Amino acid sequence: MDVRKIALLVGALLIAAVTAFMAKSMFSGASAPSAAAAPTVPMGPEVLVATRAMPIGTIIEPDSFRFQPWPKDLIQSAYYLKGEADPATLSGTVVRYAITAGQPITQGALVKPGDRGFLAAALGPGMRAVTVSVGAATSVAGFVFPGDRVDLVLTQEVPGSDGPALKTSETIIRNLRVLATDQRTTNTNDEGQTEVKTFSTVTLEATPRIAEKIAVAQTIGQLSLSLRSIADNTAELERAIAAGEVTVPENGDPKAEKQMLLAIASRPIDTDTTFVTGADVSRFQRRSLPVAQRGGATAPAPSQGGAPVAIYTPRGPVVRVARGNTVTEVPVGGK
Repeated sequence: MDVRKIALLVGALLIAAVTAFMAKSMFSGASAPSAAAAPTVPMGPEVLVATRAMPIGTIIEPDSFRFQPWPKDLIQSAYYLKGEADPATLSGTVVRYAITAGQPITQGALVKPGDRGFLAAALGPGMRAVTVSVGAATSVAGFVFPGDRVDLVLTQEVPGSDGPALKTSETIIRNLRVLATDQRTTNTNDEGQTEVKTFSTVTLEATPRIAEKIAVAQTIGQLSLSLRSIADNTAELERAIAAGEVTVPENGDPKAEKQMLLAIASRPIDTDTTFVTGADVSRFQRRSLPVAQRGGATAPAPSQGGAPVAIYTPRGPVVRVARGNTVTEVPVGGK
């Protein structure tokens, strides 16, 4: 064999041996990859966070917040820190800006009673505050607190011309939210204990239209508060759906249904009112006022102090007879 070929073959074998040795050393020296633990975030003091979503105008209650550890690098000076803030002093304050569940509560997001703009922050969008004068007997003996829901009952006497006045009581508005009693926006005293106290005025949340009705109702008769049960919301929802006042989401979206329930539970209602007259309570009271008789000759109207007084006479069933464009009412039994 040629010496040159032998030399090339030996060289190639040496190079292959060296390459194999170096590759073995490389792979044997490399360690298996290990998962590196993520660096721990240093936790700072506990901060006050919301336990549930609170839209604008929500009145803070003791279960609306809790303390939770928070990353030290994310602590802000506006947060309420444990040991520096007393949660009991925050009850009764009102949310000025919307707060999501789990979000830290900042000092600028709450308005305390007595602060400027407190009542305006407590009102829902598009709502108005209206004050009603009440007494101990018409305010559920002081057991109505801010945040409760009440019905408004109007009691009045309607004078008649041929007998005693008609006594009547009517529920004119339902599901009104109580904002304040007198100038109190909470039901607790300085020591944090629930205090039952009579009051002479109550401030209610209403729509502009209902606020106008309440203003007129105070000039007609006496207004009373009727405290509502929390369970009334379900019955009110069923009534609103049957009356076509709300539309049930067809896709069954839980969020849409929740918004519908909240809308029904929070809106005041001035339709489908109920009433009671004196005859419903006592047989010696009248049920209604006579209807003024139409058509025919009328007797001269008497006067009281120079002012004419309408004459009311009972009216029975009639039959309307139309002859061309002329409509005549004929009493039943008449000619």
